[in-house]
This record gives sequence, C-alpha cells and structure tokens, in this order.
Amino acid sequence: MSANPSSAKPSSAQPGRHAEIWRESLAARFSQVRTHSVALAAPLSAEDQCVQSMPDASPTKWHLAHTSWFFEAVVLSPHATGYRAFDTCFFHLFNSYYESLGPRHPRPQRGLLTRPSLDEVHAYRTHVDAAMQAFIAGAEAKVWEAAAPLVELGLNHEQQHQELILTDILHMLSCNPLLPAYEAAEAPALRLATASVPLRWIGMAGGLSDMGHSGDGFAFDNETPRHAVLLAPYSIADRLVTCGEFAQFIADGGYERPGLWLSDGWAAVRADNWQAPAYWIAPGDPQAPAGHWQVFGLNGVRPLDPSAPVSQLSFYEAAAYAEWAGARLPTEAEWEAAYAAPGITQMTGHAWQWTRSSYDPYPGFRPLAGAVGEYNGKFMVGQLVLRGGSLATPAGHTRPTYRNFFPPGARWQFSGLRLAKDGSC
Repeated sequence: MSANPSSAKPSSAQPGRHAEIWRESLAARFSQVRTHSVALAAPLSAEDQCVQSMPDASPTKWHLAHTSWFFEAVVLSPHATGYRAFDTCFFHLFNSYYESLGPRHPRPQRGLLTRPSLDEVHAYRTHVDAAMQAFIAGAEAKVWEAAAPLVELGLNHEQQHQELILTDILHMLSCNPLLPAYEAAEAPALRLATASVPLRWIGMAGGLSDMGHSGDGFAFDNETPRHAVLLAPYSIADRLVTCGEFAQFIADGGYERPGLWLSDGWAAVRADNWQAPAYWIAPGDPQAPAGHWQVFGLNGVRPLDPSAPVSQLSFYEAAAYAEWAGARLPTEAEWEAAYAAPGITQMTGHAWQWTRSSYDPYPGFRPLAGAVGEYNGKFMVGQLVLRGGSLATPAGHTRPTYRNFFPPGARWQFSGLRLAKDGSC
C-alpha cells in the first residue's frame, strides 16, 4: 500500500518553527516505531526468527531487514548525500516486490536466508537508524520537503510489518507440534476483547455517502480520492461475530454443507480439510482436554472464549457463516458509512473485518510516480477488502478509511466478520 504525499506532509512547506516541529515529531516517531519492531521480536530465539512456515509468510529476521531496506532504498540512497550502504547485497536480499529497484530474492525462499545472521541484521538496523536520524535532523529544506513524505510512508510501512511479524510467527509456532507460546504471560494486548451482549442490528438509511480519505493527515493512496457512493438502505450488526456463535455454525454442519459456500470456498474446504477456523483445536484432540474447543494463539493454547470475536477466518468462511446466519457481509462503503453510527462497537482493535468488496481502485485513482507507485495499485486484482484493525495492529495505525486486503483464502491474519443485511431495521 502506498502513500499519498500531499496528505503526509501538512507542514513541510511552512517556514520556521512549524517545519522544525515536524522534523522533531518524525524523528521521535521514527525512534519509537523502530524500537517497537525489535521489541516484538525480543521473545523469539534466533532459530524462531529464521523460519518461514509457508510461502505467504516471512521470517521475523526478514521483516526486520526489509523494513530497514525500505528506508535505505527509498529515502537514504536517493536523498541523503554521501550515504554509504551497509551491504549492497542487501538490496537484492530484502527487496520485496519493487521491480524498479532491482532484482529480488524469491519470496517463497526467504526462509533459506540463514546468512546474513540475526546479529548482522541488527547491525544493519543500527546503521540505517543512525543514518536516518542524521538525515532527519540535517537535510536541507528542499531535500527534506521531497523526502519527508517518504519517511512518513516508511514508518507506516514498518507498522504494517509489525503486525505481520506477529501473524507470521503465530503461523510458524502453530506448525510446531509442541505449540509453544510466543509469550506465555497473560498479556491483555494479545487477547481478543470479549463481547457477551446479544447482537443488535443498526439501521442505516442509505443515500449518498462520501467515501475515502479527506486529505487531513497521512493516508495510503488506495484510500483516495474521496468520492460519493450511493447506498441502498441496510442494517449492520453492532458487534463482531463471536467464537461461540461460530461454534454453533460448526455444530450445525457448516463445514459440511456446500450450499453455504462459494464454489472456490467449498473447493478449499475439501482440498485443505477445513473443519474450523485456523488454530482451533477440536474436542477430543489431545490438546483439547475435557471435550472443549481450545484455541492456539500468541499466548499458547487456551480454552475457547465463546464471547471473544472469532478470528483467523478466510473470506470464504466469513461469507459461509453470513449465509448460514441469513445475512451477508457488508460492502466496504457500508462499513465506512457506519463507522461512527450510534451504538456500533468493535470497529477497530479486535479483528480485521472481511467485506464483500473486491479490492479495486477508487474512481480517479492514480498510483504515485516512481518506485513507491508499486506499493499498492498493482495488487488491485483478485483480493478482498478488510476494514477495521486487529489486536495486533499497532496503536494509531488505522483510521475509518484504511483499506487492508488479502486473497479470499487467506486465514492466518487476525480476520473476523461483522454481519449486514438488506433494508434498514
């Protein structure tokens, strides 16, 4: 996902103290974001951080290096006079998908990169951090005006990878028969908040609604341009679907009834033997004593909390549940229009929420020029939009217009669902 530079630099053109304050703010945020990435990796061993459990996931070590590569390739190399790369081989090893920035190591083979070592990656981060702090403090005004939006983009890019560090390591640990915890302590930030209240429907009148980012503050370019959409009257659930409700779907044969599923979804159920959300452990399994569902999460194996929002769902599973419940998934326009509706809860900070909307460009969308134009627009095919944010999303990273996206079969993210239906209650 790429950034909208015009919305990322509200004060770069202002003289004097305003520009100085903005530099100081970015320097402080840079330090905080970079420190947090390392802190997320701290509970992991060096062995943990080198493993790639599937082609769609990346090793923690790679995330730590790639986010440094982004600042080096996008900010320092083109804008910092006299900057010397830490190791020119890293431009190849840690480029993700930027064709204009040179060749890349294949994504499915990132787990083969036992060298450079984890210590070398940390040294790389230290090198980039020092160069970035010097650049932020000392870049000339004209250079800074061009580069500052890219620094802002780099910070938001790293925050995205902070969530991926957690989702990718959870998948990796789930493949270990010991089911080890990422962090065994009861950390509230790593647990889904509960919602034990009965589901209520919130009626929405529909009509013309503005959608997309307004231009104030940072946004990725896939959130723009702001535009009007026409909505029919609809109703939306005031909270997310819970684990207990999804367990009822399972008990009613939800994974055995093809009539509930989209064709590709049913094919995935059959091919991959889906019987429950990812990381659920069925009653009768040795890991599920006393005949109750268990769930493997960042804190290890825990009893299923029936009041917690269900998570680790693919789009196919979310759509099948909605069909079973006599409802549907909201479109992303409906979701955004309902963001501040009276009585609505759990719009962010719990689980990403699948919508029924394909990940398409907004009317008038244009990708940015240069390498950062590859960040987003070229992925606008074959994916579905998720809205909201999860328990693993860094604080302050999301907003009502934020568009996350994944293929419909992806189920290793903290992704759940909210129901909608036609007509206003």
